[in-house]
Amino acid sequence: MADDQDKLAQEWADALLDGGDSDDPLAGLDNVTDPADAGSADVGNEEESLADEWAAALADSEQDEVKHEKEQAFLSTQTHEYDLPDMGPDAKAGSSSGKRDLDFILDIPLEVSAELGRTKLLINELLQLGQGSVVELNKLAGEPMEIYVNGKLVARGEAVVINEKFGIRLTDIISPIERVKQLG
Repeated sequence: MADDQDKLAQEWADALLDGGDSDDPLAGLDNVTDPADAGSADVGNEEESLADEWAAALADSEQDEVKHEKEQAFLSTQTHEYDLPDMGPDAKAGSSSGKRDLDFILDIPLEVSAELGRTKLLINELLQLGQGSVVELNKLAGEPMEIYVNGKLVARGEAVVINEKFGIRLTDIISPIERVKQLG
């Protein structure tokens, strides 16, 4: 290694002497190698290859962008035709007979219940009930019973007996506005 350094020092000295008459003091150093540059050839190659990789990646990115723009332009030109039903005045007003077509909901089962009254009991009071016990309800005699459909109050009425069965004669039907208020 000492021989390499001596050789390199001699090359520097010769280069300085050869380039001494020129205006540029570094003119004779073209053929001189610097010990720090001994590994720089590899670094230069690595930098060039890295630069080439970056250039290739940027070119690929630009190609992808151009391809995406072309795809978007193509897709924007595509149209689909749909066969939509005529929504003329007859369709908006319903059928020509003016009657709504509600046949599809006629077979939906509903639970209808009639409530004579309510009360609250303690467990102790409930356990003491027996045959012949009387439970006091919150309604007065003669007050209308309440009719519920799927748990929602829809009407009020009075109890009647028809052919030895109980029934209810409707006396008041709850308006749709009141039914909506009950939901809230």
